[in-house]
Amino acid sequence: MKMDSDLLHSLAVGLAEEEEADMNDWKLPLAFMKKRHSEKIEGSKALAQSWRMKDRMKTVSVALVLCLNVGVDPPDVVKTSPCARLECWIDPLSMSPQKALETIGANLQKQYENWQPRARYKQSLDPTVDEVKKLCTSLRRNAKEERVLFHYNGHGVPRPTVNGEIWVFNKNYTQYIPLSIYDLQTWMGSPSIFVYDCSNAGIIVKSFKQFALQREQELEVAAINPSHPLAQMPLPPSMKNCIQLAACEASELLPMNPDLPADLFTSCLTTPIKIALRWFCMQKSAKLVPGVTLDLIEKIPGRLNDRRTPLGELNWIFTAITDTIAWNVLPRDLFQKLFRQDLLVASLFRNFLLAERIMRSYNCTPVSSPRLPPTYMHAMWQAWDLAVDICLSQLPTIIEEGTAFRSLRGAQGRWWTAEVPAHWSGVTDRSLHRRSLKTEEDEHSPFFAEQLTAFQVWLTMGVENRNPPEQLPIVLQVLLSQVHRLRALDLLGRFLDLGPWAVSLALSVGIFPYVLKLLQSSARELRPLLVFIWAKILAVDSSCQADLVKDNGHKYFLSVLADSYMPAEHRTMAVFILAVIVNSYNTGQEACLQGNLIANCLEQLSDPHPLLRQWVAICLGRIWQNFDPARWCGVRDSAHEKLYTLLSDPIPEVRCAAVFALGTFVGNSAERTDHSTTIDHNVAMMLAQLINDGSPVVRKELVVALSHLVVQYESNFCTVALQFIEEEKNYTVPSPANTAEPGNLTPVRDSPAIPRLRSVNSYTNIRAATTARNLNKSLQNLNLNEEGGPAAFSPGNLSTSSSASSTLGSPDNDEYILSFETIDKMRRVSSYSSLNSLIGVSFNSVYTQIWRVLLHLAADPFPEVSDLAMKVLNSIAYKATMNARPQRILDSGSLTQSAPASPTSKGTHIHQAGGSPPMPSTSSSSLTNEVPKPPAREQASTRPPYTPTLGGQAPHSHQFPRTRKMFDKGPEQAGEDGDEPGGHRNYICPALQTGLCDWSAKYFAQPVMKIPEEHDLESQVRMERQWRFLRNTRVRRQSRGITQRGVSRLDDQIFINRNPGVPSVVKFHPFNTCIAVADKDSICFWDWEKGERLDYFYNGNPRYTRITAMEYLNGHDCSLLLTATDDGALRIWKNFADQKNPEMVTAWQGLSDMLPTTRGQPSSSAHSLARRVSIYLDRSKQGGAGMVVDWEQETGLLMTSGDVRVIRIWDTDREMKVQDIPTGADSCVTSLSCDSQRSLIVAGLGDGSVRVFDRRMGPNECRVMTYREHGAWVVKAHLQKETDGHIISVSVNGDVRFFEPRTPDSINVLQTVKGLTALDIHPQANLFACGSMNQFIAVYNANGDVISNIKYYDGFMGQRIGAISCLAFHPYWPHLAVGSNDYYMSIYSAEKRLR
Repeated sequence: MKMDSDLLHSLAVGLAEEEEADMNDWKLPLAFMKKRHSEKIEGSKALAQSWRMKDRMKTVSVALVLCLNVGVDPPDVVKTSPCARLECWIDPLSMSPQKALETIGANLQKQYENWQPRARYKQSLDPTVDEVKKLCTSLRRNAKEERVLFHYNGHGVPRPTVNGEIWVFNKNYTQYIPLSIYDLQTWMGSPSIFVYDCSNAGIIVKSFKQFALQREQELEVAAINPSHPLAQMPLPPSMKNCIQLAACEASELLPMNPDLPADLFTSCLTTPIKIALRWFCMQKSAKLVPGVTLDLIEKIPGRLNDRRTPLGELNWIFTAITDTIAWNVLPRDLFQKLFRQDLLVASLFRNFLLAERIMRSYNCTPVSSPRLPPTYMHAMWQAWDLAVDICLSQLPTIIEEGTAFRSLRGAQGRWWTAEVPAHWSGVTDRSLHRRSLKTEEDEHSPFFAEQLTAFQVWLTMGVENRNPPEQLPIVLQVLLSQVHRLRALDLLGRFLDLGPWAVSLALSVGIFPYVLKLLQSSARELRPLLVFIWAKILAVDSSCQADLVKDNGHKYFLSVLADSYMPAEHRTMAVFILAVIVNSYNTGQEACLQGNLIANCLEQLSDPHPLLRQWVAICLGRIWQNFDPARWCGVRDSAHEKLYTLLSDPIPEVRCAAVFALGTFVGNSAERTDHSTTIDHNVAMMLAQLINDGSPVVRKELVVALSHLVVQYESNFCTVALQFIEEEKNYTVPSPANTAEPGNLTPVRDSPAIPRLRSVNSYTNIRAATTARNLNKSLQNLNLNEEGGPAAFSPGNLSTSSSASSTLGSPDNDEYILSFETIDKMRRVSSYSSLNSLIGVSFNSVYTQIWRVLLHLAADPFPEVSDLAMKVLNSIAYKATMNARPQRILDSGSLTQSAPASPTSKGTHIHQAGGSPPMPSTSSSSLTNEVPKPPAREQASTRPPYTPTLGGQAPHSHQFPRTRKMFDKGPEQAGEDGDEPGGHRNYICPALQTGLCDWSAKYFAQPVMKIPEEHDLESQVRMERQWRFLRNTRVRRQSRGITQRGVSRLDDQIFINRNPGVPSVVKFHPFNTCIAVADKDSICFWDWEKGERLDYFYNGNPRYTRITAMEYLNGHDCSLLLTATDDGALRIWKNFADQKNPEMVTAWQGLSDMLPTTRGQPSSSAHSLARRVSIYLDRSKQGGAGMVVDWEQETGLLMTSGDVRVIRIWDTDREMKVQDIPTGADSCVTSLSCDSQRSLIVAGLGDGSVRVFDRRMGPNECRVMTYREHGAWVVKAHLQKETDGHIISVSVNGDVRFFEPRTPDSINVLQTVKGLTALDIHPQANLFACGSMNQFIAVYNANGDVISNIKYYDGFMGQRIGAISCLAFHPYWPHLAVGSNDYYMSIYSAEKRLR
């Protein structure tokens, strides 16, 4: 948007005045700007969830192969003296060689058992090749598909060879025997993990890969050549799943530093804390910690696996740090594989990161396969060094003085004293632990507290697009700590609130089992946090429903929902979680039904919190969806009756959810008893009342709910459909073209009409008049098997032959069953013809009424609603006509069969769903078959009929070639299919859904804590709004300056252009230089300052209807355009005149049953004048005032009236009718004007009366004044907006009357020209302009003096103005727009010097 410099300067000018004006703009409510208007009603795209381990594994067997040959050094390694000697922390020379070997073996097993206590361990000490073979093959046999670990210590044998061999011994220990890695692969199989602790270990890793490649090539050869020896053998597993950890590169020797163990690599992998502390003490920096010796390290109290002891906490910190480093450095899939798939592998890889750090300091580079990026320099290691430093710095004091150990617990901690023995676990004395928690609540471990603070800083300070926080895995670890749990959950919730990407990230770190386990906690303070976190998780990945039910997690949320002390927001999240648990998941439905979910939900239906009401209804709708026990539980609790109250809820989404719940309530496919049929009928009739709801989302849900009923009672609806089809054929409706008073006709869309919008968004470039006028698509095939796909049938696909509707049932008509005209005609026939009752169905029955409701919805002004209704109608019409086809040479049974038929739950025939089958009357020529009876399947039609399939495959007749011979059998089909007509029942269900529930769930996936953009003072949205409000203030101030000086002439033509259609309504935008000009069915936008056409698009109203009124909504801010047509429909548009494609925001039937009307009094002479005027304006064919509206931005109320006997008030915030004010007159309303301050509405009527209503009073008292001074049709009645503003009214006779609302007679009368066709009053400048059929415009001031007479267009070759069809003043500037019957649109203004 261009912000002119003068606008910015205007900030400084007249500040006080501007501030006031701006404040008014800020306070004005906005209409139709909610999420349901601005975004498509559909769920979010499901993120591919990779966090779940598809193949979680266990390492079940461990082979410990030690080749030490204690006392004998291998020939190829020259050892230093002194040299590293310790193996598994034991000096082999301190005991006899055999004992040393066994002790080392036992110690190594213990070290591994710390990480995986349940595995099966086998030692092989100084083995032979055969012993290794036997060991490996037996472990693989027992492990089956699970993982086996092979640990090799080769400190007593030569280094591995470049041929891929490691060394073992012969039986007598006289020789070193090579063992090929190729053989080892064969024996170990896959999946396996190998640990090599020997010099030059990298060689083994390389050889291993080469052999694995060689195996794959051999297998490929064997696959081609059957005689190959490998071809007969079972396929060996791939070696790609094998993991290897090697102590050093191919060319490196192990460190020999005597202060280190000889098996440094093994120590890092299996005793990481011990070696890490020793290594820390050996660094130069350790000198800064006085008094710490290697011996002292052994005395740190506690146990590794008890987090409440110092040693345990160090281990916990180590785990958190290594996990964090891995998560930040590794690709996500590799992290999942190595750190989340297998507990032992995860531990070994965490410890491998330490090995890399320690061994690199001794010029040794550990190797892994798969290879990891280097991590030894990662910044998190500094946090580890700090934790170790704090711990060690206290050791000497503790040992010497026996004071408290407070390494990680804060300064006052008194948890671990010197009297506590080093081996004491701390588990036994729980009371001490609990007491310390209470007394020292603020004693957090500095490491975890600091990491949480870093995470918090990331959350509060970061920008939108940035790298994920590196502390996320630590937050996970902190959940294990009671001390920090609350804070960690709070921060985790805030992180998840950033959006679906954050949830996916947290799941990939491994949050799921932690938060699942926490549901077993009874702590009340965790409830809000856990509910919030679970709502976020389930909004992104609903597949977690099964895990929750399996672990009884649903009970947690049932208790939260039932807890009346919980705030409504948390109960809302709980009911959302339960709604996900029961969604299309039978086990979840059963579990929640037993948990009393239905009663809990019904108690909360009247909660003041709208989102809670909405989700309670959705949850109910889902628990009894295709689950009969829940439905009967609902019946016992009168659930359907309790849901009725929500059908009139002020929030459209809540009404929608209630319709959804009632729809699934009647949509169950179980057997119907008389009781349940009665309930279904009651529900249907309650739902039918929403037919004219103001919100299209509600009406779309209504169609789907009724479609469930149609499926249940299909045979009854088929009967009704046939009766309507017959009536429609036999009844000729008077067409609007040849009748004098067809005001009661609802429009027919027929062949030459412009096609209806396919969907609101796809409505593209109908910007040129020619395009809009000449579009004429032939009807496309009615295609119902794509869920809402582009080919879905729309009333816009009109037939190209007007007689097509009567060919409905004929097999030659391949294109559709019911065209729009047929349905529309049917609807009108049903409304005023006496339908013959058909045997078995009385025509005032529920089925007839629901059919009429669907016919009405098929003509809905909102395309998505009508498309859905057309699908339902056409599917039934198709079946009705298929079943009722006259028999040919042989029976045509195959036509009605879907292949393969999907039987219903009870395998019933269609008619069993709805009671006894109605018998068709014999007189009806098209009904030669009994409707429900499945005809014998012998011969198919000679040509494939059109078949709509909403779910499942097309009927098998579609598989026939078009040129089949008559007696050809057609493709084979399973015999039992022919016996199952019930297979058609699942015909509408699958495709018909609105996406409402998934769309509502998006709320929980999106950020809820973030400041909305419009409230963020620095957001672009806010800046643009501020700019618009400054522009508004400037327009108001400058225009006020002109009108206050007085306008003495108004004939300076500032704009003229030829409009694509004859202008019928014209409306200035209040603040920008745009003017909207409507013709019969399209709207053109012009920039009157530049003289350019900005846009031209089709309004979507049917033929024989015209646009009769327009209003700008939210004109002060994001403008929308409302159009009203004379069939009572209202449409709201956005994105017009700004280079985007216009989109329909919403549309609804503002007035139903528009009535025919007579103009004025038949006897008066004025009547003939009005008649002449109206003929001139071509109104006679329409018969009436059409629809008139007035808009109140301050209250969001829309007043509508016209050829009806009421003034209907709509609340646009609630999207529902709030009041019907009876006019008390027998003629149409021609003009409306309201004043929100005084709650007054003034209506001008066709009989010449002007009536004043006070909308605060009841319907019988609200008419407070009636003026009958005009003798003819009132062209305009205007109520001035000031506190003591007058009513100004003008009739076609040209008499202008001024009334004071409190006095019964006019206070002033002026006479203007006779034969008025249009008139407008300037709200600010006290001017009014009259347009006449005599081709001129007169502009008067408040005293009745003519200030301008306009008869000719300026500079247009002096051409005379055409008959005036419409005119309008600008709300602020002294501009007058004039449209005339010769297509020209011109704008006149005050003289230039004033402007």
